[in-house]
Amino acid sequence: MAKTGCRWKCPEQWSEWSEWLAAGLHARNRWRLPVLLVGILFAQGRRTVTSWLRAAGVSDDFQDYYYFLAPLGRKTKSVATQLCALVLRRLPLPDRLLAVIDDSPTKRYGPKVEGADIHHNPTPGPADQTYLYGHVWVTLSLALRHPLFGPLALPLRAMLYVRQKTIPTIPKQRGWKFHTKLELAAQLVEWIAPIVKMAGKTLWVVVDGGYTKRPFLRRAVAAGVVVIGRLRKDAALRDLPPKRKKGQRRGRGRPRKYGKNRISLAKRAGQRRGWQTIECVLYNETVTKTYKTFLATYGPVGGIIRVVLVQERHGWFAFFSTDPNAGVKEILEAFADRATIEQDFHDVKEVWGAGQQQVRNIWSNVAVYHLNLWMHTLVELWAWDRSHATLCDRRDSPWDDAERRPSHANRRKALRQTILRNELSTITRVWRLPRKIIQLAKGLTTLAS
Repeated sequence: MAKTGCRWKCPEQWSEWSEWLAAGLHARNRWRLPVLLVGILFAQGRRTVTSWLRAAGVSDDFQDYYYFLAPLGRKTKSVATQLCALVLRRLPLPDRLLAVIDDSPTKRYGPKVEGADIHHNPTPGPADQTYLYGHVWVTLSLALRHPLFGPLALPLRAMLYVRQKTIPTIPKQRGWKFHTKLELAAQLVEWIAPIVKMAGKTLWVVVDGGYTKRPFLRRAVAAGVVVIGRLRKDAALRDLPPKRKKGQRRGRGRPRKYGKNRISLAKRAGQRRGWQTIECVLYNETVTKTYKTFLATYGPVGGIIRVVLVQERHGWFAFFSTDPNAGVKEILEAFADRATIEQDFHDVKEVWGAGQQQVRNIWSNVAVYHLNLWMHTLVELWAWDRSHATLCDRRDSPWDDAERRPSHANRRKALRQTILRNELSTITRVWRLPRKIIQLAKGLTTLAS
């Protein structure tokens, strides 16, 4: 079938980014990716693939687009690499970057969805059950601090976790292999670490307590990144190995990597002496934290770590860094920025409808989830240099806080309005329309976006 172009004329910047992402795909089908991205942007209602195609105006070519998804799912690594390079080149980033890794489920329906299974529901509401049926995605986002709007994260890549008992239900021709969540997270770190290093920057990775285990930590440290995480309160820590005195001969065997004495975090936190205070910017607010810090050796890391105990009203928490020279403020602020990926999960599901796409092939599921991630990042890139007034107009909502930072839905709406207004301005340059018609069209544009 001949190429079918999209009905929308996007800004030149957006078109360039879409073509850049598609550069790693096969030349015969790469032109379909920009069309799909615009369809996702303007889709309404339930966000199925058919709604994407309907919004893009390519419904007649729907079969070829469905066939395009599975090969795209196998090429998500190359497209994500292009997107990561675009972010590094497009934004004014600091010398040290912070990546966040966590997992989140998407609900699915139907027994024929490959890779779907029963998983724990991390956010059960009053009417939700403890478990849900669907997919679990181990996702990596790049956490940044916007000069005007504070912390936010740009999702880049995800890997689908499939339970080992579910692997036999996937057709062998898919070539799917079992990996634990820790292994998938380590693969994400090993993917992004060389890209960041080539850009001349250092990388920190922040994870929750579920990923502070040996299979992940050892591979992440070997990749040359610094890991920030939360420790269990009963973590098996030891003190530092004894230093050899000057002139003392070395004994037989290897030097000790771990100390002889165990460290109890509960006892350290229970002691009243040794607490200090420090000011940090956490969750976009300046707060004062009470803390203790010390060095210890930790088996899962394979060496020395920096431990930070923080005293809160409802108890104490333990954080660590695989870099012993990391500062307390840096560790606490990095771990606080981990919350940005939770906002990503909310936006990807609620704004872009991740999990609503009705596809069964496991590689097609990988493709549609990544398309939602990439749309989130592209919209944030487009909105990065734009002012609050450009992205958000709350004059029609006097009950809302006019100074509240624009949400991701506001940014998407602003991009939609820009494209629609460009279409309207193109028409008015060709034909002279009455002022009332133009005002009516602008009002309808606002409602449509």
